[in-house]
Amino acid sequence: MAVMGSSLGGFYATWLAAQRGCKAVLLNPAIYPARDLAKYIGEQAAWHDPSEHFYFAPECVDELRALEVGPLPHPDRIWALIAKGDEVLDWREMTARYPGSHQVVIEGSNHAISDFDTYLPQALEFMGLPLSV
Repeated sequence: MAVMGSSLGGFYATWLAAQRGCKAVLLNPAIYPARDLAKYIGEQAAWHDPSEHFYFAPECVDELRALEVGPLPHPDRIWALIAKGDEVLDWREMTARYPGSHQVVIEGSNHAISDFDTYLPQALEFMGLPLSV
């Protein structure tokens, strides 16, 4: 079993990898989502359609806080792709969070890692998956 997650999905993948002992590929993973998202408690507009609204409850922040993982039991089972050009998350926090893990730090790029296809072969190899099916 291996998991892959980007941004908040990377936070969740970190938790799952710690729970299951599986490998995880993290793409610009969120490090402190409870801290970073607490300022959005209340009514929010959906990013894909600003006319749609939702309520971000304080309980959501509590749930994120409950999923925070301390030191990783198997840092060698983590492969993190981190872009210095991420406009949402701090690359220094990302690299500091995963000591002892495999890290590829990109000069530039962005939060979406628009050039991800360049790194996909490395991610698949780390997870033990074939490049093509």
